[in-house]
Amino acid sequence: MELSTPIRRIESTDFDFVYDCLCALENEILDKEIIEEIFNNNIKNPNYYYLIAENLDGKMGFITFHTQYLLHHSGLVGEIQEFYVTQNFRNKGIGRKLINEIMEIADQNNLKSIEVTTNKKRIENIAIYENLGFNLSHNKFTIYK
Repeated sequence: MELSTPIRRIESTDFDFVYDCLCALENEILDKEIIEEIFNNNIKNPNYYYLIAENLDGKMGFITFHTQYLLHHSGLVGEIQEFYVTQNFRNKGIGRKLINEIMEIADQNNLKSIEVTTNKKRIENIAIYENLGFNLSHNKFTIYK
């Protein structure tokens, strides 16, 4: 069953929802003060798109996306940073609506590609992203300090 789902830009008043979702996504309590500072800086950045799905039933999910010019792509690319739909709104088309909104932004800005990374421990996300039209084409290596 697909719900009526308006998508809008995230505002500073949405922080608590986003923070709670991030903690659920990471399965840990994150430093709220640091996350809030980053959040407030990012929602002001014109190269960042923070979107939320919300209707009369409440806030259902969000996605964060930023764009940048990369030399090796010879143009503008986008990257999804965080993407989360709350448990009680999953399998209702909310994630697809959020991704479709990102696709619209990509089309309007003539992006060369959209990239998304998921942690290897989130095996179910690979199928979700493939179902949304993404191809598993790269490996990402990280060092944590």
